[in-house]
Amino acid sequence: MALVVFNQKGGVGKSTITCNLAAISAAQGLRTLVIDLDPQGNSSSYLLGETGYEDGVSVGGFFEYCLSYSFKRMDPSDYIVQTPFENLHLMASDPELNELQTKLESRQKIYKLREALQQLGEDYDRIYIDTPPALNFYTRSALIGAKGCLIPFDCDDFSRKALYTLLENVQEIKADHNPDLEVKGIVVNQFQPRANLPQRLVNELIAEGLPVLQPYLPSSIKIRESHELSRPMIHLDPKHKLTLALCALHEVLTQQRQAA
Repeated sequence: MALVVFNQKGGVGKSTITCNLAAISAAQGLRTLVIDLDPQGNSSSYLLGETGYEDGVSVGGFFEYCLSYSFKRMDPSDYIVQTPFENLHLMASDPELNELQTKLESRQKIYKLREALQQLGEDYDRIYIDTPPALNFYTRSALIGAKGCLIPFDCDDFSRKALYTLLENVQEIKADHNPDLEVKGIVVNQFQPRANLPQRLVNELIAEGLPVLQPYLPSSIKIRESHELSRPMIHLDPKHKLTLALCALHEVLTQQRQAA
């Protein structure tokens, strides 16, 4: 099952959550893929560090092929690289994504990622998709092709106001394009339990019946070191409180998958 991590608001921890959940899956022996659809490429930098990748072996290369007239059957695995971590692979971001978007939209290639995900689902146990902070062509492509969506929430009033629009957008895509799409949960990120506002906002979301997942991910400066070193938390500090919370969240999502 492909899982999209999506929020139209930037800076809520999409890439951090994507890469750390994927790293936990891989560390548990599951063959895992991250697809980085964000032109900023934060997930790609997080997982590859300075190793880099071959030109064209990226999500940009994949979409370039979608625009071609080749009669050869597309193999999306041609655009995937191995990360430094066992069982963890990446379809890396590409700076050309912004330029490609208009061409892809005009040629109606919105379902090409779904086709690729169906093929890749035969090779991977888990697929995580990082998206841009906008409901654009790439985000729509991901939501059309995936079975689940995770929504990071960073405990401020702006995030809350944006959340309702985001949920409506996901439901619209579900109704129009992908009846299998489900919001798997709202991930509370950078949670500070001693602060009144975060606790109040989360409690209000729960009271409204929204699917808030537990545990909440605590705020920690350790994540900055994790980003700088390009080492997900499970590899940097397996016993850290944030790592333990991420592992617990991963277990919740695994249980959801088993129950489905």
